[in-house]
Amino acid sequence: MNHYGAPMRIAIASDHAAIAMKAELREWLVELGHEVADLGPDSADSVDYPDFGYLLASVVAEGTAERGVALCGSGIGISIAVNRNPAVRCALVSEPLSAALAREHNDANVIAMGARVIGIELAKANLTAFLGTDFAGANDPSSRHQRRVDKLSNPA
Repeated sequence: MNHYGAPMRIAIASDHAAIAMKAELREWLVELGHEVADLGPDSADSVDYPDFGYLLASVVAEGTAERGVALCGSGIGISIAVNRNPAVRCALVSEPLSAALAREHNDANVIAMGARVIGIELAKANLTAFLGTDFAGANDPSSRHQRRVDKLSNPA
């Protein structure tokens, strides 16, 4: 585990179905000392989740943000959009163990959640686990975890 209080640069994006959860998580992350880039949307008007998923993925892939938070009604659509970028590993989670394992075993750099599936307290618990867990292969490039993660971006 890393130091939970260590500030990170986090990008967060949603669709219209998750705008309220996004706003609450953004405020909470800022209160914890993180630098948060809200990539939108700015209103509850209907939007297309792929647009915001692609934007979030590009910000994480280019290194502007260390981690990303992707939200939509179910979490499914936006996670698919985010995962179209080969430099990003987005895990759709609904409980903290999966959030921690996504980091520890898969080096996930984006977490996706569904605002219609989980409540705000569970979303915070998932983020706490996600942000507080290190990748098991970080200090061992020959580890089984690193070998597997490398194959996610280079399937040949």
